[in-house]
Amino acid sequence: MEPGALTADEVDLSARAFWEQPAAERQAAFAVLRRERPISRQGPPESVLLEPEEGTGGYWAVVRYDDVQQVSRDPDTFSSARGVMFDDAPEELLEASQSFLATDAPRHTQLRGLVKAAFTPKQVQRIESQIQANAGRVVDELESRGDCDFVEHVSSRLPMLTLWGMFDLPDSEHEPPTNAANDLVGWNDPDVVGDREPVELMFEGVVRLSAAAAALADQRREQPGEDLMTALVEAEVEGERLTDADIGAFFVLLAVAGNDTTRHSTSHAMRALTEFPEQRALLIEDLDGRIDTAVEEFVRWATPVMTFRRTATHDTELRGQAVAEGEKVVMFYTSANRDEAAFTEPERFDLLRHPNRHCGFGGGGPHYCLGAPLARMQLRSIFTELLTRLPRIETGEPEPLVGNFINGIKRMPCSLDG
Repeated sequence: MEPGALTADEVDLSARAFWEQPAAERQAAFAVLRRERPISRQGPPESVLLEPEEGTGGYWAVVRYDDVQQVSRDPDTFSSARGVMFDDAPEELLEASQSFLATDAPRHTQLRGLVKAAFTPKQVQRIESQIQANAGRVVDELESRGDCDFVEHVSSRLPMLTLWGMFDLPDSEHEPPTNAANDLVGWNDPDVVGDREPVELMFEGVVRLSAAAAALADQRREQPGEDLMTALVEAEVEGERLTDADIGAFFVLLAVAGNDTTRHSTSHAMRALTEFPEQRALLIEDLDGRIDTAVEEFVRWATPVMTFRRTATHDTELRGQAVAEGEKVVMFYTSANRDEAAFTEPERFDLLRHPNRHCGFGGGGPHYCLGAPLARMQLRSIFTELLTRLPRIETGEPEPLVGNFINGIKRMPCSLDG
């Protein structure tokens, strides 16, 4: 798409057709909006989960980095409690799957505090040791297997081992909850949905994950262990504990956030290392010294979560545009992370980029991603193993996941010897 070929009026972020375009075309359209109309009024998203008359209407699209930061850091003005998903969905589905994502203070503070209390220093140390061991295991398996689908055998493998290892689930029990989590982010993709109804697919995923969480919580109450579920059922802050519903919703959230986001960041990063061999060589030249900076660029480049929304609690303004109480505001992280005003040459994959204050984990504020440290650990561990032991690994063309929430890759072939 030629720069300037579109006008802001022609950019319809609500259309499914927009999200079915190649990423480069979407980014060209976002560039038009950033330049011509950074706060634009958009119609209701074309949701496959609700009929149009059941939805909550149109919204203001926020595509500039500074504006995403402003919305993220002002929860008093921009509420999460009235929904955080771009697409509308049945209320009961959202309640069972979003945990503290869709809450404001004081409830958000309470729930997040209880969950954070479960991540004791001992738990974090245990998880970090598991991540390092599992990264080695993934690359051991890859060396034995040879050329294969990178997504199936690398990108999805480490987050799955990490996530379910945190709950001490044996390998034989990993696949069902992983499949359920994949269904929860693939409902927009015809290849994932198949002949099923998208909303039924999501409900089934939530039910399966919630049931697994309830059974595991009961088991850990009777037979405590050293795992995260034991820590969750025992967590207490000022006399408050997590309810079964709280634990179930957090388990669903973690299954998606802890699995799919790291998985897709890994896939996009490996593809970029293939497409930009000079950056790969630069990283390998001083892997220990540059891996942390590289991980931040991996996340910016991938932006695995593309959208979240808020609702105005009172009349306000964004970049001079009046926003009325009750109106929705959708943040497009995938655009903010390519904002020319925030990043020098944002379309360049630069593993030495510094500073790199991306919003791949959100735009700051109380809803900043709780799992960011775990995601960074996993990316650091898997790419240290890959680039040390298989420095010539390359990938072929990726097959993208269609949707407006997760920037995913479904399949991507890889060759171990270039």
